[in-house]
Amino acid sequence: MNDKNELLDEISDIVAPKKGLDGKYLLFTYIFVSFVVALSFFKIYVHQQIYYESRKIAKLRAQRDLLKEENRVISASVEAIKFKNQIADTLFDEEE
Repeated sequence: MNDKNELLDEISDIVAPKKGLDGKYLLFTYIFVSFVVALSFFKIYVHQQIYYESRKIAKLRAQRDLLKEENRVISASVEAIKFKNQIADTLFDEEE
């Protein structure tokens, strides 16, 4: 009976070998997990940088729009002053 069990154990090892976790498999797993974690941190970093740059761009656009509006108001004021000066010059020319 003992010989029969030994023979069956040997045949089962040949037909379906036992797969254990060896050092190479464990090392490969650690390297793979480290790679995935590194890619994840890189992705998070890039997304953060894009977010902060887009905030800066939005702030600069708001400042640009404000300056354009201020320029428009100042240009209208300058045109009004020029118009008043032209009228004043024509009045002074007529008096002379």
